[in-house]
Amino acid sequence: MEFASDHFAIVHILNQYWLTLLLVISMVLISRTFVAGTRYSPILIIVVFGLIMGYIMVGTGLATPGLPEFPIVELTSRVTITALMASFFVGGQEIRKLFANQKIDPEDMVVPSSQELFLGTKATQFMFLIRGFFILTGIEALRRMVTGYTTGEPLDQFYPLLGYIGLVASIILIDHRAKITNKAVYIRKGIYETAVIILVLTAAFHIASWIRPFIALPEIFFAMIISVGLGMFMVRWQFGPTIKSLLFAGIPIVLAANFMVGGSRIAEAFALTGMTSVLSFGFFGQLLWMFGGLAILILLGNANHIRNLAPGMAGSLSHSGLTGACTAGDLGPQAAIRAPIMINIPFIGHIFVFSILAASATAGKLLIPYTLAVVMAGLVLTFFALKILRGGVGEEQSEIRGLMIFSLGWQLVAVFGGLFLLDISGMPLADAVMANASAISHFGLFAAIQEGMFGAEAAGMIAFVFAMPFLVHPLVFGIFGKAAENDGIMPAKTVYFLALLGVVGVLYSMFF
Repeated sequence: MEFASDHFAIVHILNQYWLTLLLVISMVLISRTFVAGTRYSPILIIVVFGLIMGYIMVGTGLATPGLPEFPIVELTSRVTITALMASFFVGGQEIRKLFANQKIDPEDMVVPSSQELFLGTKATQFMFLIRGFFILTGIEALRRMVTGYTTGEPLDQFYPLLGYIGLVASIILIDHRAKITNKAVYIRKGIYETAVIILVLTAAFHIASWIRPFIALPEIFFAMIISVGLGMFMVRWQFGPTIKSLLFAGIPIVLAANFMVGGSRIAEAFALTGMTSVLSFGFFGQLLWMFGGLAILILLGNANHIRNLAPGMAGSLSHSGLTGACTAGDLGPQAAIRAPIMINIPFIGHIFVFSILAASATAGKLLIPYTLAVVMAGLVLTFFALKILRGGVGEEQSEIRGLMIFSLGWQLVAVFGGLFLLDISGMPLADAVMANASAISHFGLFAAIQEGMFGAEAAGMIAFVFAMPFLVHPLVFGIFGKAAENDGIMPAKTVYFLALLGVVGVLYSMFF
């Protein structure tokens, strides 16, 4: 009987694995089909399908909130750090090129196939999606095994099997239609990249554990620092299949899984006290910080072009959806090249973000003097960034430098300005951090909350709270899509109106 029980457990886990692959990849493919032929990003559709899928699974009795019956979905939703590490590495490379005054012109040893397998998805892109899923789940399973992470569930004993399947599949899934200058070298590059990611994640875990008695900085902070450093050191590294897959498919896959988990908690969340205020601030805060930042760049920075606006706002908000759209190439080649730089620069500010938040979590309240000091520093940096942008219109180096400073400055204003507003309204710290993380779609705060930095309840609810403001994303990506179709120029009056609506909505959510 014990043998039969073990046998069925293995079959069940494998069935779960293939089912999760089908659900997540089909969700991304359908989203790409919806926006095929346009300049809009598929991420705005992923949120809708993900929330509906999670809600239906619970509503039909197939699962319960949080989807504990689907442990591979939960595993896939927790690979945020891995999905971002490729962007951190590329950002380090681009920063080194910028400071060395080298032309930002990434080399490539692969010519993608132009054959379209699905509407809106070419053959090489499809292989990136499939391989991305195997890379993310394989690395996460091995990371948990190496670090001794356990959930207390039967899934724990299958980490070696899942890691083996994921990594082996990720090695062999190379698009034969693509033109590769040296396939053997390309495959080896993928193996090296995967091995380094596992080593960096393990190092980040141990460093975070060592310093936790002094300050509870999350793993993503150290993973970012190491990845950026490697990128700056290995500036001539041509991307292998692992980095390519994560840049194209990493964030969409993570978001699809997270939105499924978030959708499963819809009914549960609305029954919690204070959740309405959290969700309303997240929704209107998205309008305030996104369109407020765009309005400032357009009105005061004279930077109304998608090559500036998309990477600038992706970096200044550490915005998961916009970051995914940029790195996947949905918003043009210039945005794809600039975005990794802007995504990395604000993480310098995360020294303050996570340090102050960790100290605040220990104290049980927001540390106001430090918060106001960081907000003032952010405003000063934003002022200088706008000055540089105004004086360097059309000059690539000046635009990039201005956007780098803006990304850091506006990040500090948005993170600590939002937390200060919520503290004034009397919202508890854990709820305030969830609300502000969702208001700016900030993947760093999301990962930190998901790791348990603000307690188990916040860790369980963040997927839902983070997902709900994505319902604003039809506006966000609609505006960027409109700009892409209008030679990169964004409709300024619409941006100003939405920013004003965000201000009114945030004030309402704070006091009513």
